[in-house]
Amino acid sequence: MVIGVLQVEVHVPTAQSLKDKRSVIKSLKDQLRGRFNVAVAELDPNETWQRATIGVSTLGEQRAYIEGLLAEATEWLRATRLVELIRVEQEYW
Repeated sequence: MVIGVLQVEVHVPTAQSLKDKRSVIKSLKDQLRGRFNVAVAELDPNETWQRATIGVSTLGEQRAYIEGLLAEATEWLRATRLVELIRVEQEYW
């Protein structure tokens, strides 16, 4: 069994308040869950209203499948207009 973890730091350019940020991050998390069937959580609940860190995890039998899935999720995040990626880290066990 392989576990893949993706940690993404994002900038939310449209957020003018913490409420705006939370709305965008909630939408982003819901879309990631729906499109990729992964577990998603906001990792650093800081009070900065234009930055957030999101964790994505999944598991499966083959590492190649897990790497591909997380790569697709990363590319989707790059393409979405909701956020801009600042930092991306991946780990596998």
